[in-house]
Amino acid sequence: MAVPKAAARGAFILFEGVDRCGKTTQSTKLVESLKAAGVNAELWRYPDRTTEMGKMINAYLQSSLDMDDGAIHLLFSANRWEKRAAMEKALGDGVTLVVDRYSYSGVAFTAAKEVPGLDLEWCKAPERGLLRPDAVLYLDMPVDAAKTRGGFGEERYETGELQERVRTHFRVLREDWWTIIDASGTIDDVHSKCAAAADEAIQRCREGAELARLWD
Repeated sequence: MAVPKAAARGAFILFEGVDRCGKTTQSTKLVESLKAAGVNAELWRYPDRTTEMGKMINAYLQSSLDMDDGAIHLLFSANRWEKRAAMEKALGDGVTLVVDRYSYSGVAFTAAKEVPGLDLEWCKAPERGLLRPDAVLYLDMPVDAAKTRGGFGEERYETGELQERVRTHFRVLREDWWTIIDASGTIDDVHSKCAAAADEAIQRCREGAELARLWD
């Protein structure tokens, strides 16, 4: 089901990938380049650790709080839902949102835990109805390469075995409209590919592409 069309809306551009593949670097760089080109753009990150839900998620990721796997999945989803209205308003106001992680990460990471009953379809259910990105820029990087980057292992989910399963689930979740980018190149090379894909999405939105719901 499509959301009612708004004139000259912003684009929803999402970065996904395993941990330490360069999402934060590339999303930040993309926002900077868009602003330099005169595009009204903002960087959003999920989980949003500033809200009350986000603070609980942060404690969980820092391993200072334990929680049932199903419950933490629903909390991650609720963290996205609590920002949905603000996201839709920003896009309708013409702001292009560059987002670091979203529902695909939530589904891939929980499914990768291989907990009985928490399969992909169960994980996708609470995400249905959230806004669907206009572009997904998937930064593809082997886990062994990501593990060599600074900071790997600092949070609960940053283990090689789990990240390999996450990468496998991302392959299952991929859709033909995603842009797959080799993240092993230089920062500038990767950025140029991300910028090209983002420009295409922004142009589609300017031409009237409708904002849709996720997995409708």
